[in-house]
Amino acid sequence: MLAAAGSLVAAIWAALHLRTLLLAAVTFLFLADYLKSRRPKNYPPGPRRLPFVGNILHMDSGRPHLTIQQLVKKYGNVISLDFGIMSSVIISSMPLIKEAFTHLDDNFMSRPKFPIQKYVFNENGLIFQTWKEQRRFTLMTLRNFGLGKKSLEQRIQEEAGHLVEAIAEEGGQPFDPHFKINNAVSNIICSITFGERFEYHDRQFQELLRLLDKAMYSGSSVMVHFYNIFPWIMKYLPGQHQTVIATWRKLKSYVSDVIDNHRKDWDPNEPRDFIDAFLKEMTKYPDNTTSFKEENLICSTLDLFLAGTETTSTTLRWALLYMALYPEVQEKVQAEIDRVIGQEKQPSLADRDSMPYTNAVVHEVQRMGNIIPLNVPREVTVDTTLAGFHLPKGSTLHINLTSLHMDPKEWATPDIFNPEHFLENGQFKKRESFLPFSMGKRACLGEQLARSELFIFFTALVQKFTFKPPVNEKLSLKSRMGITISPVSHHLCAVPRL
Repeated sequence: MLAAAGSLVAAIWAALHLRTLLLAAVTFLFLADYLKSRRPKNYPPGPRRLPFVGNILHMDSGRPHLTIQQLVKKYGNVISLDFGIMSSVIISSMPLIKEAFTHLDDNFMSRPKFPIQKYVFNENGLIFQTWKEQRRFTLMTLRNFGLGKKSLEQRIQEEAGHLVEAIAEEGGQPFDPHFKINNAVSNIICSITFGERFEYHDRQFQELLRLLDKAMYSGSSVMVHFYNIFPWIMKYLPGQHQTVIATWRKLKSYVSDVIDNHRKDWDPNEPRDFIDAFLKEMTKYPDNTTSFKEENLICSTLDLFLAGTETTSTTLRWALLYMALYPEVQEKVQAEIDRVIGQEKQPSLADRDSMPYTNAVVHEVQRMGNIIPLNVPREVTVDTTLAGFHLPKGSTLHINLTSLHMDPKEWATPDIFNPEHFLENGQFKKRESFLPFSMGKRACLGEQLARSELFIFFTALVQKFTFKPPVNEKLSLKSRMGITISPVSHHLCAVPRL
């Protein structure tokens, strides 16, 4: 009897002891989260954050940039949001963006290091590591292999011709333009990084493009956000974050194989492409004292491949979709093409100044497509004051391109596709509140290349085809949210022009 009573008391005590430990642990975690999240004086306003997850649940996962627009209306042009462990500040007006990236740019030179990206890339590549050294080398190498030169323009023209031929094979029937366009755009950066282009029926390269698409689409999933909050737990759990990690590893493996093949017939005295140039640079530092290392070569090459493929191809897909939905705009573009270039001559960059309407259409596609609405984030490297608000070191800074590109004070019809936004008295007009490539010292490395590709590819396609919706199929402007905002899967008819 006494033994039974003693066992019961011991069991109750053990249970209470366990509950006490659990309660103490939870209390400690909440206290630590509270202390960490206490806001300094003059910190930008924003919605109340939840413990651990911050403001993630405030966001519409399908259209987070539109949620932010509502918060800007409530809290102003400098707002704070926490995405898990990352404290973020979002600035929304052109004067503030110019102040941040002109006068205070040195305070925002770094990129934030998200746990999943650190895990996959180990802080290598053009985004994370010693960016000044890599940016200088990359710019020089890109120029050596044609950036800004007539030879690269000719490469784009040749690829535009291949894309026209590939689309002509569809015979005017409905087709999905996604991976044909991806392949064409990717071939330009591949000619610089890998030293070769890939046919549109190359199965291995098509698989690579699909892996890239999967990585871009899955990279903004809720599970990835949770990985960035709880990496020590999430790396052991199944979910979409594991798919993202596995996909990036496959992409890295592909690039690693390309590098190995380069070594087989590599001549350091005659570099053929970015990989060869990087390999040569590595030989200058055998003691590994710089960022010119094998892993950095893999990640930097992958960064170039990603950046040189995704944004431009996504913008072109939006462009063709808008042409099918706005036939009157497409007719005006074709009329200008016929007048300036004709049907036989290939479009060139020299034609752009004589084609203000076509140039305006390309810019309007970028404005409406708004494919990276918060731009690439930066990290605050020192405590900074902006517009009277305190931005503490280590917080993440975003610029709200949606607020710029949809501002009713700047655009006559902000929610409607209207190329007249970029025209004045029939001439092309630059707009200050148009920043698809960001600004400042960390503006997009490939802006010049992207602008060239967009004009030549778009003009060449609309020169040869009229893009229409398939019969009995209604096209929409619904988008797919990933690292970029892209059109949902759709089919078009490319009717050859006689």
